[in-house]
Amino acid sequence: MSNKPTIILVHGFWGGAAHWGKVILELARRGYQSVRAVELPLTSLAEDAERTRKMVAQQKGPVLLVGHSYGGAVITEAGDQPNVAGLVYIAAFAPDEGESPGAITQRHPPAAMANIEPDSDSYLWLKADKFHESFCQDISLEDAFVLAATQKAPLAGTFGDVITAPAWRKKPSWYQIASEDRMIAPENQAAMSTRLNARKVVTLEASHALPHSKPLEVAAFIDEAAVAISR
Repeated sequence: MSNKPTIILVHGFWGGAAHWGKVILELARRGYQSVRAVELPLTSLAEDAERTRKMVAQQKGPVLLVGHSYGGAVITEAGDQPNVAGLVYIAAFAPDEGESPGAITQRHPPAAMANIEPDSDSYLWLKADKFHESFCQDISLEDAFVLAATQKAPLAGTFGDVITAPAWRKKPSWYQIASEDRMIAPENQAAMSTRLNARKVVTLEASHALPHSKPLEVAAFIDEAAVAISR
Protein backbone atom coordinates (compact mmCIF):
# COMPACT_ATOMS: atom_id res chain seq x y z
CA MET A 1 0.00 0.00 0.00
CA SER A 2 1.82 3.10 -1.21
CA ASN A 3 -0.64 5.55 0.33
CA LYS A 4 0.06 4.66 3.95
CA PRO A 5 -0.78 7.49 6.34
CA THR A 6 1.70 9.01 8.75
CA ILE A 7 1.21 7.44 12.16
CA ILE A 8 1.64 9.74 15.14
CA LEU A 9 1.91 8.01 18.51
CA VAL A 10 0.97 9.89 21.69
CA HIS A 11 2.12 8.60 25.08
CA GLY A 12 0.39 8.93 28.42
CA PHE A 13 1.36 9.59 32.03
CA TRP A 14 4.47 8.01 33.59
CA GLY A 15 6.21 7.40 30.30
CA GLY A 16 7.57 9.26 27.31
CA ALA A 17 7.69 8.80 23.56
CA ALA A 18 10.16 5.92 23.96
CA HIS A 19 7.36 3.80 25.44
CA TRP A 20 6.32 3.18 21.83
CA GLY A 21 9.70 1.70 20.85
CA LYS A 22 8.59 -1.89 20.23
CA VAL A 23 5.45 -0.77 18.38
CA ILE A 24 7.50 1.56 16.16
CA LEU A 25 9.79 -1.29 15.14
CA GLU A 26 6.85 -3.54 14.34
CA LEU A 27 5.15 -0.83 12.29
CA ALA A 28 8.39 -0.40 10.34
CA ARG A 29 8.40 -4.13 9.63
CA ARG A 30 4.89 -3.68 8.25
CA GLY A 31 6.11 -1.02 5.85
CA TYR A 32 5.32 2.18 7.74
CA GLN A 33 8.23 4.52 7.19
CA SER A 34 6.48 7.71 8.35
CA VAL A 35 6.00 7.16 12.08
CA ARG A 36 6.38 9.85 14.73
CA ALA A 37 6.10 9.74 18.52
CA VAL A 38 5.27 13.02 20.23
CA GLU A 39 7.11 13.94 23.43
CA LEU A 40 4.50 15.63 25.61
CA PRO A 41 5.36 18.09 28.38
CA LEU A 42 2.53 16.65 30.55
CA THR A 43 1.94 20.11 31.99
CA SER A 44 -1.65 20.67 30.82
CA LEU A 45 -4.04 19.19 28.31
CA ALA A 46 -3.96 22.42 26.30
CA GLU A 47 -0.16 22.40 26.05
CA ASP A 48 -0.01 18.67 25.29
CA ALA A 49 -2.68 19.03 22.60
CA GLU A 50 -0.87 22.01 21.08
CA ARG A 51 2.39 20.07 20.91
CA THR A 52 0.53 17.27 19.12
CA ARG A 53 -1.21 19.66 16.71
CA LYS A 54 2.17 21.09 15.73
CA MET A 55 3.46 17.61 14.98
CA VAL A 56 0.35 16.85 12.91
CA ALA A 57 0.67 20.12 11.00
CA GLN A 58 4.20 19.21 9.90
CA GLN A 59 3.04 16.07 8.09
CA LYS A 60 2.14 15.82 4.42
CA GLY A 61 -0.93 13.76 3.70
CA PRO A 62 -3.31 11.97 6.07
CA VAL A 63 -2.42 11.25 9.69
CA LEU A 64 -3.58 8.45 11.98
CA LEU A 65 -3.40 9.58 15.61
CA VAL A 66 -2.79 6.86 18.21
CA GLY A 67 -3.09 7.54 21.93
CA HIS A 68 -2.19 5.38 24.91
CA SER A 69 -3.57 6.12 28.37
CA TYR A 70 -3.82 9.91 28.88
CA GLY A 71 -2.62 10.21 25.28
CA GLY A 72 -6.18 9.30 24.35
CA ALA A 73 -7.40 12.54 25.89
CA VAL A 74 -4.72 14.39 23.92
CA ILE A 75 -5.74 12.93 20.56
CA THR A 76 -9.38 13.60 21.44
CA GLU A 77 -8.53 17.28 21.92
CA ALA A 78 -5.98 17.60 19.11
CA GLY A 79 -7.56 15.40 16.46
CA ASP A 80 -9.76 18.08 14.93
CA GLN A 81 -7.28 18.98 12.19
CA PRO A 82 -8.35 18.31 8.60
CA ASN A 83 -5.48 15.93 7.82
CA VAL A 84 -6.30 13.66 10.78
CA ALA A 85 -8.07 10.73 9.16
CA GLY A 86 -8.64 8.54 12.20
CA LEU A 87 -8.05 7.93 15.90
CA VAL A 88 -6.82 4.79 17.64
CA TYR A 89 -7.18 4.41 21.40
CA ILE A 90 -4.89 1.93 23.18
CA ALA A 91 -6.17 1.39 26.75
CA ALA A 92 -6.81 5.12 26.65
CA PHE A 93 -9.04 7.89 27.87
CA ALA A 94 -11.61 9.12 25.36
CA PRO A 95 -13.42 11.91 27.20
CA ASP A 96 -16.49 13.73 25.93
CA GLU A 97 -16.95 17.50 25.83
CA GLY A 98 -16.51 19.03 29.28
CA GLU A 99 -15.17 15.76 30.68
CA SER A 100 -11.71 15.04 32.13
CA PRO A 101 -9.66 11.87 32.62
CA GLY A 102 -10.02 12.42 36.35
CA ALA A 103 -13.82 12.47 36.19
CA ILE A 104 -13.85 9.25 34.17
CA THR A 105 -11.48 7.61 36.64
CA GLN A 106 -13.80 8.34 39.55
CA ARG A 107 -16.59 6.26 38.01
CA HIS A 108 -14.58 3.06 38.44
CA PRO A 109 -11.39 3.82 40.37
CA PRO A 110 -8.54 1.61 39.14
CA ALA A 111 -6.84 -0.98 41.31
CA ALA A 112 -3.58 0.97 41.47
CA MET A 113 -4.95 4.39 42.35
CA ALA A 114 -3.51 4.24 45.88
CA ASN A 115 -0.01 3.87 44.41
CA ILE A 116 -0.03 7.37 42.86
CA GLU A 117 1.39 10.17 45.01
CA PRO A 118 2.15 13.87 44.48
CA ASP A 119 5.50 15.46 45.22
CA SER A 120 6.10 18.92 46.70
CA ASP A 121 5.99 20.47 43.21
CA SER A 122 2.54 19.01 42.40
CA TYR A 123 3.83 16.34 40.03
CA LEU A 124 2.17 12.94 40.28
CA TRP A 125 4.41 9.88 40.56
CA LEU A 126 3.66 6.19 40.47
CA LYS A 127 5.51 4.71 43.45
CA ALA A 128 8.64 3.04 42.11
CA ASP A 129 8.27 -0.06 44.28
CA LYS A 130 4.67 -0.45 43.07
CA PHE A 131 5.32 0.30 39.40
CA HIS A 132 5.49 -3.31 38.19
CA GLU A 133 2.31 -4.45 39.93
CA SER A 134 0.43 -1.27 39.00
CA PHE A 135 1.46 -0.40 35.46
CA CYS A 136 3.01 -3.40 33.79
CA GLN A 137 2.54 -6.65 35.70
CA ASP A 138 2.91 -8.69 32.50
CA ILE A 139 6.48 -7.61 31.66
CA SER A 140 9.71 -8.58 33.40
CA LEU A 141 10.73 -7.10 36.75
CA GLU A 142 13.92 -5.79 35.12
CA ASP A 143 12.06 -3.94 32.38
CA ALA A 144 9.59 -2.57 34.92
CA PHE A 145 12.48 -1.35 37.08
CA VAL A 146 13.79 0.72 34.17
CA LEU A 147 10.33 2.10 33.38
CA ALA A 148 9.87 3.09 37.03
CA ALA A 149 13.23 4.85 37.12
CA THR A 150 12.58 6.74 33.88
CA GLN A 151 8.89 7.54 34.45
CA LYS A 152 7.69 10.97 33.35
CA ALA A 153 5.41 12.50 35.95
CA PRO A 154 2.53 14.78 34.95
CA LEU A 155 1.45 17.91 36.75
CA ALA A 156 -1.49 16.94 38.92
CA GLY A 157 -3.78 19.54 37.37
CA THR A 158 -3.52 17.88 33.96
CA PHE A 159 -5.69 15.03 35.22
CA GLY A 160 -8.60 17.41 35.71
CA ASP A 161 -8.36 19.31 32.41
CA VAL A 162 -11.51 18.95 30.30
CA ILE A 163 -12.06 18.32 26.61
CA THR A 164 -13.45 21.21 24.58
CA ALA A 165 -14.45 19.48 21.31
CA PRO A 166 -13.99 15.69 21.12
CA ALA A 167 -12.51 14.69 17.78
CA TRP A 168 -14.01 11.20 17.98
CA ARG A 169 -17.43 12.73 17.25
CA LYS A 170 -16.19 13.54 13.74
CA LYS A 171 -13.36 11.09 13.06
CA PRO A 172 -13.50 7.29 12.69
CA SER A 173 -12.12 5.61 15.79
CA TRP A 174 -10.78 2.26 16.99
CA TYR A 175 -10.33 1.05 20.58
CA GLN A 176 -8.15 -1.63 22.17
CA ILE A 177 -9.09 -2.61 25.74
CA ALA A 178 -6.65 -4.07 28.28
CA SER A 179 -8.67 -6.50 30.40
CA GLU A 180 -6.12 -6.65 33.25
CA ASP A 181 -5.50 -2.90 33.40
CA ARG A 182 -4.86 -1.55 36.90
CA MET A 183 -4.40 2.10 35.83
CA ILE A 184 -7.60 2.68 33.83
CA ALA A 185 -10.39 0.38 34.95
CA PRO A 186 -11.46 -2.02 32.17
CA GLU A 187 -15.07 -1.04 32.92
CA ASN A 188 -14.26 2.55 32.02
CA GLN A 189 -12.48 1.45 28.86
CA ALA A 190 -15.49 -0.61 27.79
CA ALA A 191 -17.85 2.31 28.41
CA MET A 192 -15.67 4.73 26.47
CA SER A 193 -15.26 2.36 23.52
CA THR A 194 -19.03 1.92 23.33
CA ARG A 195 -19.65 5.66 23.45
CA LEU A 196 -17.11 6.22 20.67
CA ASN A 197 -19.12 3.97 18.38
CA ALA A 198 -15.69 2.61 17.45
CA ARG A 199 -15.24 0.93 14.08
CA LYS A 200 -13.68 -1.98 15.93
CA VAL A 201 -13.09 -2.86 19.59
CA VAL A 202 -10.57 -5.52 20.59
CA THR A 203 -9.91 -6.77 24.12
CA LEU A 204 -6.46 -8.09 25.02
CA GLU A 205 -5.60 -9.93 28.22
CA ALA A 206 -2.91 -7.48 29.23
CA SER A 207 -1.78 -4.83 31.68
CA HIS A 208 -1.96 -1.10 31.08
CA ALA A 209 1.43 -1.27 29.35
CA LEU A 210 0.13 -2.66 26.05
CA PRO A 211 2.86 -1.03 23.91
CA HIS A 212 5.42 -2.97 25.96
CA SER A 213 3.69 -6.27 26.61
CA LYS A 214 1.66 -6.66 23.39
CA PRO A 215 3.53 -4.65 20.71
CA LEU A 216 2.70 -7.08 17.89
CA GLU A 217 -1.01 -6.92 18.65
CA VAL A 218 -0.94 -3.14 19.09
CA ALA A 219 0.90 -2.65 15.79
CA ALA A 220 -1.49 -5.01 13.99
CA PHE A 221 -4.47 -3.03 15.32
CA ILE A 222 -2.92 0.26 14.20
CA ASP A 223 -2.19 -1.28 10.82
CA GLU A 224 -5.82 -2.38 10.46
CA ALA A 225 -7.04 1.16 11.19
CA ALA A 226 -4.47 2.64 8.79
CA VAL A 227 -5.60 0.34 5.99
CA ALA A 228 -9.25 1.25 6.65
CA ILE A 229 -8.67 5.01 6.39
CA SER A 230 -6.60 4.58 3.22
CA ARG A 231 -9.30 2.87 1.19
